[in-house]
Amino acid sequence: MKIRIFIIGLLMFIGFFDAHAQNEALLKSFHLISSNELLDFATELSSENYQGRLSGSTQYLQAAQWCEGKFKEWGVQPANSGSYFQYFPNEYSDVLSLGEVIYTNNGEQTSLKFLEDYLPGSNSSGGTVEAELVYVGYGISAPELDYDDYKNVDVTGKVIVLEPGIPYTKNDPEMANWTPYAYHRYKFRNAVKHGAAGMIYNSKIANPNTVSLEGFIYAHVDIKVIEKIFADGGKDYSEVNTKLKNFEAPSFAFPANQKIKITAETLYHPDAEACNIVGMIEGSDPVLKNEVIIIGGHLDGQGQMGDVLFPSALDNASGVADILGAAKAFAMSEIKPKRSVLFILIGGEECGLYGSKYYAENPLFPVEKTKLMINLDMVGNGTSFYLANGQSYPELFSHFEKANQEFIHREMGASEWRKNYGRPRSDESNFENVGIKTFGFWTRNSVFPVHYHHPMDKTNVLTPEIMEDAAKLLYLGVMGVANDGTL
Repeated sequence: MKIRIFIIGLLMFIGFFDAHAQNEALLKSFHLISSNELLDFATELSSENYQGRLSGSTQYLQAAQWCEGKFKEWGVQPANSGSYFQYFPNEYSDVLSLGEVIYTNNGEQTSLKFLEDYLPGSNSSGGTVEAELVYVGYGISAPELDYDDYKNVDVTGKVIVLEPGIPYTKNDPEMANWTPYAYHRYKFRNAVKHGAAGMIYNSKIANPNTVSLEGFIYAHVDIKVIEKIFADGGKDYSEVNTKLKNFEAPSFAFPANQKIKITAETLYHPDAEACNIVGMIEGSDPVLKNEVIIIGGHLDGQGQMGDVLFPSALDNASGVADILGAAKAFAMSEIKPKRSVLFILIGGEECGLYGSKYYAENPLFPVEKTKLMINLDMVGNGTSFYLANGQSYPELFSHFEKANQEFIHREMGASEWRKNYGRPRSDESNFENVGIKTFGFWTRNSVFPVHYHHPMDKTNVLTPEIMEDAAKLLYLGVMGVANDGTL
């Protein structure tokens, strides 16, 4: 009896010692994650070396190669049959100059100011267009929905004034009928189909998620420009906008004395390619290693317009830096995950979720073996965390809650998963569409202003401390999921 008690006690001691040793090993790698190093990663990716990381460009591929170098340095293995790259088609346009937008009313010309009043069209055709203006609302022609913004106007040879979005706003099954008309590419093609020569788009952000159409010249303008054009034409923009939202399609031609001249200088690359960067830590369990947890975030940004750089630091060099920090910790850790962990630095997000769509259609692990995909986007400015969909998957979320409560101590919110019937806006949607559970990981309570798709999105608006904690949360949370034998 005494011998039995002694053996049981010895086994308990050994088990305790082994668990303690494993915790020590985990924390050793945990403390390798440094805010200074993560900020260095973001600074490198946001630098002029990569000219804003426009997906498809030479500079984007150079940024991808820099990330590949980090994976190699740490021992993160290539995940695509010996390659770190997963290529896909990605047309894009170089915006060679800031161009020009001149508004004329009754012979009086006003040159719009770059950034304050307008941004060049990221995929505008090169050249100059000058014409009268026609308002076409959302620019939608949907006979099956008894809706047509073009039914009462002739836009042949004119510059249209176009709104983003659609009139239907409820996230329900009816939204799905309207969603095909929400895409910028549809709106632009429909404008050309109706004979428009150019466009000013009431959406002043740098946006590669458009389409290059021969001879179609456009620019993005600030809403105050739209309001002035309406006022000069004797129209109340707020009244027209209310009618638009009530499905009334209040399109009209402005007086002939109102004109817009747009000049653009671009170079279109129809046959370009971009890539996802894919690295992995193979699982240590002979059976569970065939299952995978994916950590992803988009590497691409908005590029450069003329000599003006869009650094894309928060969106999304910050998320990539966090992923790199977690990848280094996994690679250096003495404790290896039982399930495999796949790191995807995604291309083409800003162009229309190209890279995530390509991966979802060409997965490196079977979909049914993919336990979770965590998408990081703009995880670098704030004081608290948010995991979208976390409440719907408590068996997965609990590992992140435990890591946060024991080691990070940040406020962390979560939401339930809800089907999105509208236009998908983030990479995790493509993983969800094929049946993979996802978390959307982002930060809240911004410390600095958020300069969305703007040249001011620099590293000086990042919060390195939250980036460090995000990478640490990823490391511990994913390690917990990877080693949970009950899933």
